[in-house]
Amino acid sequence: MKYGIAIFPSKTVQDQANALRKRYDPRYSLIPPHITLKYPFETDPEKIDEVTQELRKVAGSVDPFYIHINKVSTFEPITNTIYLKVEPIEQLKMLNEQLQQGIFENNQDHSFVPHITIAQDLVHDEFRDIVGRLKMEGFEIKDYIDRFQLLYELENGSWTVYETFLLGKE
Repeated sequence: MKYGIAIFPSKTVQDQANALRKRYDPRYSLIPPHITLKYPFETDPEKIDEVTQELRKVAGSVDPFYIHINKVSTFEPITNTIYLKVEPIEQLKMLNEQLQQGIFENNQDHSFVPHITIAQDLVHDEFRDIVGRLKMEGFEIKDYIDRFQLLYELENGSWTVYETFLLGKE
């Protein structure tokens, strides 16, 4: 079964992201706006107890924190993905690093860039137009993060929460 680990920001942040995603993200309906902590990975359902036990330890090792989003950025030229840039604070880096070691295989192909995707799979002209417009808009978002989620993928490609882990609690 395929699993992933992500942070879902507050409803306010999700609403702001979804206002853009519903127009520019073909995967809008598959998963709510999120910050990916660990890319999808395969695990046998029999081993999920071991995974959740380790995730409780990871969550307990990091206190809740605030994230700050102040601009739009892209993964150009690799992909035509547009995202809300989440400042890469120490707590986010620590969570990501802990989820790439021990029982968790390091399946990260690129450097960790905390972000919330708002547009993807765009043709180049549309991409350029949207990036230009969004970069002129100001983003000043602060959000409190006190949990992350273990997700699993359904047969239709959508993702749903398997379990939530509170930060700073063991």
